[in-house]
Amino acid sequence: MPPLYEHFPRKDDLVLAYLDKVDQAWFGQLRAAARDAGEAPRAQLVGMFDALSSACRREGYHGCAFINTAAESGAGTDVHARTVEHKNVVRAWVTDLARRARAADPDLLARQLTLLIDGGLSGGVLDADPATPHAAKAAAQVLVDTACPPDTP
Repeated sequence: MPPLYEHFPRKDDLVLAYLDKVDQAWFGQLRAAARDAGEAPRAQLVGMFDALSSACRREGYHGCAFINTAAESGAGTDVHARTVEHKNVVRAWVTDLARRARAADPDLLARQLTLLIDGGLSGGVLDADPATPHAAKAAAQVLVDTACPPDTP
């Protein structure tokens, strides 16, 4: 078996490969939780918070890999840029859902909801309370109810 450095000549290369893998898994979980909530974009905006419960319960969970990595990497590095890119892609996806849910201000709602996701992921580490993801989901419901008109049949 070749040494690790033959696959990843720089530590940053290894970190970037790890972030790519986490990105695929986490964003996939987030999208799946939204889909599982139903067809209505309003329901998907709230339903995506179900992904927090499974993430925070995972053995060895230490918080959001992107937030943790951003805190450890210097601004202007490839690693830091990758963390920002991930957060921007997630926010763009949430903005699209908010737009389809007819939010009064889709950009603002997306920013609020992604902040709630990040807070829920952080809270899952800090207090390891299984109620934390449920509290984030309840707050998301209030934000969505305030920002979006009711679904029409």
